[in-house]
Amino acid sequence: MIDKCLGAQTSRKIQRALRHCKVTVLCLVLTVVVLRGYIGAGKFGTPEQDFVEIRDHFYSRKRAEQHRVLEEVQTTSSNNLVATDTNADTNNYNEFDINKILVDEESYDSKPDPNKPYSLGPKISDWDEQRSRWLKENPNYPNFIGRNKSRVLLVTGSSPKPCENPVGDHYLLKSIKNKIDYCRLHGIEIFYNMALLDAEMAGFWAKLPLIRKLLLSHPEVEFLWWMDSDAMFTDMAFEVPWERYKDSNLVMHGWNEMVYDQKNWIGLNTGSFLLRNGQWALDILDAWAPMGPKGKIRQEAGKVLTRELKDRPVFEADDQSAMVYLLATQREKWGDKVYLENAYYLHGY
Repeated sequence: MIDKCLGAQTSRKIQRALRHCKVTVLCLVLTVVVLRGYIGAGKFGTPEQDFVEIRDHFYSRKRAEQHRVLEEVQTTSSNNLVATDTNADTNNYNEFDINKILVDEESYDSKPDPNKPYSLGPKISDWDEQRSRWLKENPNYPNFIGRNKSRVLLVTGSSPKPCENPVGDHYLLKSIKNKIDYCRLHGIEIFYNMALLDAEMAGFWAKLPLIRKLLLSHPEVEFLWWMDSDAMFTDMAFEVPWERYKDSNLVMHGWNEMVYDQKNWIGLNTGSFLLRNGQWALDILDAWAPMGPKGKIRQEAGKVLTRELKDRPVFEADDQSAMVYLLATQREKWGDKVYLENAYYLHGY
């Protein structure tokens, strides 16, 4: 009928316009629905309530900001009045001394003296006595939580920056969930770190300052279990044979003949290891760290490791090669307390 009255071409244009109107109306309805779901539409979601709540949403932040500023001004004024009477410190920005903050930052950013050997921190020689005294004074935090069951802290971490590929962030999430699940099943505490505690010890070596800090901060922990971010548990029911390590202070996956006889740089793996809290642990960390500072020290140490260790490629010093070198050259000092485990895979690739 429409074709006869208006013609076929005009009829098609009208039908096309009607279809466009239907799509436009549908998009408008969906937009309103989404806004109502995001902003909220009162109890019943009437059009008037929608309009009022949308308007309030866009203006509420501005009003809240003004109100917050007024409150801060009033609070600051009242604090100044109180401080005048009591001679106490104030929150007055006019009296704020930025140098109080910059003192620590300047000392932190100052370049280390290249003539002085690197140190993870002040030398501690009586940690066993301090820790023993602390455990006696805090019986509610024993280092053993059951018969032959040590209190264990699993430590892992990653860079605070996102991965270049989003898939990397996805796998980091799966990895930490894997570790949390295992710790929950086996009564192990977990610590996830995203901070670089020492700018000199970046890369492979970032774990050492963190481990030392945690050992000193948690005397109740008997074993600290370090795991790289890419290491994962493949058997959630597996229980570490803690009884086997009762006389050991450091447990790593490796082979004695490859480390002590061949001096092979892949004779052990430092991606996952157990370290008993005590003076021995602090001492070996101090002996392990000097090759770690980035720059010339790490590059020169890498040349030494490549020359001394079997099949090692030429690159800067890494923590794994440094540990092989330390054990191979000072076996009489450290070897008796190091257990190289190869009955099962303590590490993961």
